[in-house]
Amino acid sequence: MQTALARLALPPHVTVTIVPLGQPRTKPRALNLALIEARGTLFTIFDAEDIPDPQQLRLAAGRFLRAPDDLACLQARLVIDHAGEGWLPALFALEYAGLFEVLNPGLLRSDLPIMLGGTSNHFRTEALRALGGWDAWNVTEDADLGMRLARAGYRMGDLPSQTREEAPLTLHAWLKQRSRWIKGYMQTLVTHSRAPVRLLREAGLLATLAFLSLCLGTVVTALAYPAFAFAAFLAWQDGSLLSPMDAFHSLTSALAVSVWLFGTVALFLPPAIGALRRGSPKLLLYLPLLPLYYGLVCVAAWMALHEYRARRFVWNKTTHGVARQRAPLAKTERVAGGSANPRDGAAIPEPPEPEAARC
Repeated sequence: MQTALARLALPPHVTVTIVPLGQPRTKPRALNLALIEARGTLFTIFDAEDIPDPQQLRLAAGRFLRAPDDLACLQARLVIDHAGEGWLPALFALEYAGLFEVLNPGLLRSDLPIMLGGTSNHFRTEALRALGGWDAWNVTEDADLGMRLARAGYRMGDLPSQTREEAPLTLHAWLKQRSRWIKGYMQTLVTHSRAPVRLLREAGLLATLAFLSLCLGTVVTALAYPAFAFAAFLAWQDGSLLSPMDAFHSLTSALAVSVWLFGTVALFLPPAIGALRRGSPKLLLYLPLLPLYYGLVCVAAWMALHEYRARRFVWNKTTHGVARQRAPLAKTERVAGGSANPRDGAAIPEPPEPEAARC
């Protein structure tokens, strides 16, 4: 990377910083060093493979100018832009559509925390410094930081601007990436659950429940996916699922059917709505494959559990730059409508230039 950067004629506003030797050799440690050097009031993270909307920085600056000081972070919407390269990128794109077009905006509109996406995050620099930056040992530092922001009394907001992302093309690469994410969720869950009363006091009841649903729910459902599926199949086969024999089996059967119905809605509805909102109706053709996709998430979860015990702080790196069908961002693709949270100000059709750009 250093050799490749040395060959480029970088513009004057770009500085290359060599991270000193030390442990851990992770992205959050590099971010902490960048935070020390940062001079601006806003701090933004883009991954190397990102293609952000050209107006995204300006849109974020406009939102922060109008918002109260407790709005510390804006999460832009990530889009997989090469879904046509195979079933795995297509399912990844469908998953991201449900997450960034439906789930995250809904939670943030309700002032509830989310697991940050790790890229296209826009922060107030002073808020980051007040929290001490990132946990350098957490392999999903973004998820941990989102909850620490909530516990410190800060809010996060949805930034209606797209950033194009690259998904893994092979199952091996996908499993390595997803197992790291789930391992990081395990780290985050353990970190914030050590003092549950303090967590509840600092974050509040609703934020704590949202955190447990997102973090604990993701881990438990992924690990237990085959057990639930097998038990449901056996109950359906012997008829006890829909024809219980006594009161106890009636209760468990009603609970199982309710979980199955609501789980089915949660599995298919957000990605379907997200794909339509994103203007990608072709992704709907992959909806029947989602149960298989989340079966692969189960495999990644068990890999994560093994790594959590054996290689807790090892960062499984993802190779990027292998997608062949990524289209360049030719024009602004910002989502119309702006913020729906009145505390963040009205919708912003065209934000003003930041102070530094008015000179």
